[in-house]
Amino acid sequence: MTAIELYDRPDCPYSKRVRRVLDVLDVDYEEIVVPESKADREELESITGQQGVPVLVDDDHPDGWLADSAEISTYLKETYGA
Repeated sequence: MTAIELYDRPDCPYSKRVRRVLDVLDVDYEEIVVPESKADREELESITGQQGVPVLVDDDHPDGWLADSAEISTYLKETYGA
């Protein structure tokens, strides 16, 4: 299992921002595309208590996950940047 999972939507600009940072930093991750309907995002809600994307799940993060694209980007740069 990959240590990092990204719950996202292909059409979400915030998700695109996080994917771009992951790609630039060359970080391996598993992308989990959630259903378009928020009502169908039970798995995501069970992890975070919310239904919005993007969500980055990282075993190394103290809380286990982050849900704001700016916070995710900062975390990734500080943790996985050169």
